[in-house]
Amino acid sequence: MTTTTLAVLVPLLPFLGAAAGLLLGRTTPGFTRPLAVLPPLVSVVLAVLVAVRQGGGRAITSATELTPTGSVPIELALYIDGFAALVAVLVGVVATCVQVYSTGYLRDDPRYPSYAALVSLFTSAMFLVVYSGDLIVLLVGWEVMGICSYFLVGHYWETPEARAASLKAFLVTKLGDVPFLIGLFALGTDAGSFQITRVLGTVASGGLHQPTLIALLLLAGVAGKSAQFPLHTWLPDAMAGPTPVSALIHAATMVAAGVYFVARLLPVFEASSAALLVLAVMAAVTMLGSGLAALAQDDIKRVLAYSTIGQLGYMTGALAVGDRGAAVFHLLSHGAFKALLFLAAGVIIHAAGTNSLAAMSRMSHLRDRIPDAYWTMTVALLALAAIPPFSGFFSKESVLGAAEHAATGHTGHAPAGAGWVVLVAGLLTALLTAAYATRLWLLAFRGHGAEAPEHGRQPLTMTVVLWVLAVPSLAFGGFAYRALPDWFDGRDLTPTLITSILGTGLALVGGIVTYGAWQRTTALAARVPLGAVAAHPEGDAALVEAEAIASHAPVYGGVAYAPDPADPGRLLLGPLHRHAAVGFHLDAVYAALFVRPVQAGASLVRFLDREVVDTYVRGAAALPRLLGAAVRRAQTGNVQTYVSALLAGTVVLAVAVLLVASGV
Repeated sequence: MTTTTLAVLVPLLPFLGAAAGLLLGRTTPGFTRPLAVLPPLVSVVLAVLVAVRQGGGRAITSATELTPTGSVPIELALYIDGFAALVAVLVGVVATCVQVYSTGYLRDDPRYPSYAALVSLFTSAMFLVVYSGDLIVLLVGWEVMGICSYFLVGHYWETPEARAASLKAFLVTKLGDVPFLIGLFALGTDAGSFQITRVLGTVASGGLHQPTLIALLLLAGVAGKSAQFPLHTWLPDAMAGPTPVSALIHAATMVAAGVYFVARLLPVFEASSAALLVLAVMAAVTMLGSGLAALAQDDIKRVLAYSTIGQLGYMTGALAVGDRGAAVFHLLSHGAFKALLFLAAGVIIHAAGTNSLAAMSRMSHLRDRIPDAYWTMTVALLALAAIPPFSGFFSKESVLGAAEHAATGHTGHAPAGAGWVVLVAGLLTALLTAAYATRLWLLAFRGHGAEAPEHGRQPLTMTVVLWVLAVPSLAFGGFAYRALPDWFDGRDLTPTLITSILGTGLALVGGIVTYGAWQRTTALAARVPLGAVAAHPEGDAALVEAEAIASHAPVYGGVAYAPDPADPGRLLLGPLHRHAAVGFHLDAVYAALFVRPVQAGASLVRFLDREVVDTYVRGAAALPRLLGAAVRRAQTGNVQTYVSALLAGTVVLAVAVLLVASGV
């Protein structure tokens, strides 16, 4: 079987599995789980074969015209280079793990058949994005992922949070997709083709007429899909969906698509220094803002969501300094440990007997109750904090090293300013990442919250997947930085000494400071227990307030309420905590700038329609209605009345004729 045939089967099999699952899931439920697991499992095997045959060498290309357009042709095309081959393997591995995990996590869910089919369709769409050599076909996969995310995030549609989150995810990503589509059309028009190879050839020959405008239009779609500032607000709310969906979206599909798109078309963005600088600033704001927000969240899944936003900021930062090898290296590494983090969080939630409980303030004694999640999540958090020798250290250092090279003028494409922006923001984010990772670990596994009831042992399918993903989270980075340069344009991925010392040192500082803050808040929480503190006599109200202030506990009506037990984030952030906890009020800003004006405009249109337009319509109908009423009154049904009216009319006509005849 040729490599092209294998590559075609990779997205086709999950698509067929999704179609079969939707058709047969309700009538023959026994086929649901095999149809969910087997297609992505076979696809990942085929993706590995494609990667082995591609071998990091010359790109595999194939194209056939899909339909004549009379203008720029649309083609079914493959373009599989080293980046595409490895990202496809990541997508297949994570999707298979999610499907296997979901058989246990959603085993009692009545809507599991449709859920599994949508996950398979989601996977197929991402495979299409990865392998496609035509931008319009890539766009099809891009949009299919958007509609799948709408349905999957809203899986628990009975809850208002899930309904609102699914709608928000769809609308925000579509907001970025509109300029993205315009940018694709402009790019295809300049190149005379939507084929990626021809587009890159046009860029190399200087054939783009408006490179800055095209790059900025494309970045709008990337910001929406990959949850970058300012279109990142949908991702934390998307945690209302099932936890396996979060793992899939955050690790291998949807948010990875934007980063992968920029990596694939990086020469288009390198044609404009202004676009690279905008990308660098966007990455820096995203990294720092998400790190602060993650440090203030109580919901474990929202912490991980903001973490994803920040790690995607690292990837876009690497792209801003012109190193797509470092960006995709971190994408691969992050995909493994972030999928593990979400699936381990799912085990924690499952242990509590609910699909939504994730508040770390309510967690207690989890280390002994779910040891598999404890050990594997510890590995994943160390990888997230970029502690050597875990995988996140090597991939994050490749990003910082690329930023250092750009800042010191050792790269030919990226401006030095972009390098400095990414480098400084990346180092500060390393500090914040270690801080919120340490906080999550302490509150989840060493917390003293109200213990949730025991919900029984987790299914084997859930715990096995955690250990499978723990292997690349631990060992992938140390192997990959030596093996991947041949797959990634030959760029060296070896960690540099300066950034390694600075990054690791800041990570250790962040972890140690957070641990110290946790110890202090633990002691304070012992003085002001969780819940309402016994009120002092009215004369000692000042003592209540003083004790509450010392322990960061709010006071309501003379009664002090303790904060989350031993939460170091509140102590570390201080007055910034309440702003970071709500994402720095960005949703409120959007509501004031966009939502309320649109609602006001809609109210005005409704008023004009009802009170102005409808008034004219009602007026136009009034005269015929009055005439009809008059005619209706004349129809009495009395024969004598009709005869009298006929005679009267005859007399009137006769008189009129006589008058006319006499010339009067």
